[in-house]
Amino acid sequence: MSKITNWGIMATGKIAHTFAKAVNSVEDAKLYACASRTVPKAEEFGKLYGAEKSYGSYEQLAADSNVDIIYIASPMSCHYENVKLCFEHGKNVLCEKSITLNISQLDELISIAKEKDLFFMEAMWMKCLPAFLKAKEWFTSGRIGEIKAIRADFSNPVEFDANDRLFRPDLGGGALLDLGVYPISLITAFLGFEPVEINSSANIGGLGVDMDEAVIMKYKNAYASFVAGFDIENENRAVIVGDKGRIAFDPWFFCASVVRLYDKDGKLVEESVTPHLCNGYEYEIMECQKCMADGLKESRLNPLSETKAIMKIMDGLRKSWGFSYAEEG
Repeated sequence: MSKITNWGIMATGKIAHTFAKAVNSVEDAKLYACASRTVPKAEEFGKLYGAEKSYGSYEQLAADSNVDIIYIASPMSCHYENVKLCFEHGKNVLCEKSITLNISQLDELISIAKEKDLFFMEAMWMKCLPAFLKAKEWFTSGRIGEIKAIRADFSNPVEFDANDRLFRPDLGGGALLDLGVYPISLITAFLGFEPVEINSSANIGGLGVDMDEAVIMKYKNAYASFVAGFDIENENRAVIVGDKGRIAFDPWFFCASVVRLYDKDGKLVEESVTPHLCNGYEYEIMECQKCMADGLKESRLNPLSETKAIMKIMDGLRKSWGFSYAEEG
């Protein structure tokens, strides 16, 4: 019988609920503990998902010796300090994307994780999905030939609310770190992490965050583009076009359960349908558990080197827009 992995969840907002449902769907995974900033909120969340322990402080969760790994679901501006807290108590970490505000914070956390010999991964769940892995398999086996273009948009219209973390720079708000990280992750997974040129434009609005952006990433023999934003309605599809065919995700690339392969004449030649076992987050949970069982300190599907390369691209984009967070000075 496999060892049960005791999960802790730090912060109990919307995304934590989605993750908790996934934990409860995974064999050999157990939602052992949760933590919020108040005891009532933690107890309400814990009761809802069957957690044994509910803490009114993050410190108590990090200090619980029975917790094997902590999923961090706090606002992005809190990730750096929350991850450090977990590492100080010897806890493995799966941190929600974007993992930090910038590469400087990430470098420090990676250094601490290595020093303390702990598992560390960004929760880029898309890269663990069967549909995404099937697309990578088709590409690496030469089914679409050399990639010429990628288009991947991700817009999520949200009504402006001055209290919503998405619009607050003090909470790491903005479309790039919340939405744009997905198309960048897809593009770099297929074309590499060093585009020769990046052109972009962003609309800085709300309370001083990027409300939307359009980005073109030029590679030696290909280009990729995306639009992301909180005030744009879009289909959120992705297509990878090669000189021998193309790959299309459906319905939305970042959580796809269906991926299709077409030949150069546009004829459908193969379709992979893999409905989520729960809500899609279960695959990153299983990836963490597999890696930890094998003694690995980072993910095979989403290694820290890739997370760092993507953060470097996002840092460059924000710099070109003149957009920085207060924590960056």
